[in-house]
Amino acid sequence: MPAGGANLTPREIVSELDRYIVGQSAAKRAVAIALRNRWRRQRVTGELKDEITPKNIILIGPTGVGKTEIARRLARLAQAPFVKVEASKFTEVGYVGRDVESMVRDLVEASIALVREEETAKVRTRAREAAEDRLVELLAHGAPNAPRPGMGFAAPPPPPGRLGDAEREKLRAQLRAGTLDDRMVEVDVADAGPTFLRNFSGQGMEEIGVNLSDLFRTMPGMARTRRRSVTVPEALELLAQEEAGRLVDQDRVNREALLRAESAGIIFIDEIDKIASREGAARGGGPDVSREGVQRDILPIVEGSTVTTKYGPVKTDHVLFIAAGAFHVSKPADLIPELQGRFPIRVELEPLRQEDLVRILREPKNSLIRQYTALLETEGVSLHFTDDALVEVARIAALVNSRSQDIGARRLHTILERLLDPVSFEASDPGRSRDEVVDAGVVRTRLREVVEDEDLSRYIL
Repeated sequence: MPAGGANLTPREIVSELDRYIVGQSAAKRAVAIALRNRWRRQRVTGELKDEITPKNIILIGPTGVGKTEIARRLARLAQAPFVKVEASKFTEVGYVGRDVESMVRDLVEASIALVREEETAKVRTRAREAAEDRLVELLAHGAPNAPRPGMGFAAPPPPPGRLGDAEREKLRAQLRAGTLDDRMVEVDVADAGPTFLRNFSGQGMEEIGVNLSDLFRTMPGMARTRRRSVTVPEALELLAQEEAGRLVDQDRVNREALLRAESAGIIFIDEIDKIASREGAARGGGPDVSREGVQRDILPIVEGSTVTTKYGPVKTDHVLFIAAGAFHVSKPADLIPELQGRFPIRVELEPLRQEDLVRILREPKNSLIRQYTALLETEGVSLHFTDDALVEVARIAALVNSRSQDIGARRLHTILERLLDPVSFEASDPGRSRDEVVDAGVVRTRLREVVEDEDLSRYIL
């Protein structure tokens, strides 16, 4: 597995995904094998290693069944650069819109952030100690200490010997004990680039805007700072960030990030069915021609090509692509044959049944029930759902999905929001009961009108 990734077996990967995603065992197995194959490829020696390319995956299934969540959790498990893009936002070359190569540039930016975070963690202790030294001087003299290369502190250094070791250690002890947290200090922080540059980065011009901003920041006299009055803890954090930035070797970060993006990157292309030409429609012209053009622009990136980024060229030969789409109007066969061939693994996700919805409410670590309970606890309200209430919520969600558009588990969001509307609104009222028990009777009472009126439920739920 790439640097920073966990050495998980396919069975362990599926087990981790089970903590957040209910069902869909076939999809979990497919992505687990694909992820483990990345680890296996890293341990292949000789020329064969470069010949082993990832087996891209296409996830097929209705909305709300877990396609995006599977990809997102997979990237966190792998600790790999990950980016999610919407295929429908791209346009073919020659039209106004996002260039498909921007997905690779986004992947590199994600990789840069990932590697920089790892490198910053390695120097965090040293950076904090240096920040404490500077803040002690600042607290003692009331002015920023001597500037360092690349730092925003421009005040002259204090005369040597003005602060003795005993006084310095006393201030440091107070700083660590938190007794100075209420004090305000003034620090100079780096300001954003010239305002007019922000208007450059419109659709299709992301790289131009970014490169111009970088150019102006590195030109002598163009880097700007502004003075802020902040609390001591905030000042310590700002100084620690600046010190960490000085200690981290940015060139090394860039090199490692490019390598990580090439060998471990994952690009999730959502809504790929939206660029599939419906059978026989492409011949009639219209927007379907543009859809096919986007497919042809994506094809070389998925096949393996070199994309130029501001950090250097990136080869996409070993980037793992996971595509997903509902395909309720079109079908995978409507994609151009060349693109179909680059996604050899196809997994169909199953529509959610009532029992699946019950499990989604009960089992995941981040279930909606746990989220609402935590939110209302901040108001001092204890929210309790009985087992029959969860079954009733799932029954209503499945019923509404069958009557109108099936949006899968997302229907639970609308059902629970409607159900908990009274307690969410009144939770902060003085004198209100601090204990809220929701049973099946409460669910039926609060949702009866909406559920019984089929036309109303189409708009409300």
